[in-house]
Amino acid sequence: MPLRKIADAIVDVLPKDIAKDVRGNTRVMVQSALEKMDLVSREELDVQEKVLQRTREKLEALEVRITELEQKLSTPSD
Repeated sequence: MPLRKIADAIVDVLPKDIAKDVRGNTRVMVQSALEKMDLVSREELDVQEKVLQRTREKLEALEVRITELEQKLSTPSD
């Protein structure tokens, strides 16, 4: 959800009789606070999870390969 939508949703729960400028200032303050939090979207998080999963798989494969190579090196050749 874009930050503006979050800010709008928060402002929407304010009482309707609050002055228009107070509602506008509240929206700006909430949006500014959310932007400072350095949040990421669900889509960005999902992409990074997939990248991390592929990286883990490659790391595990490399660990297996290193173990195999170490075993070959430690085995006396005939």
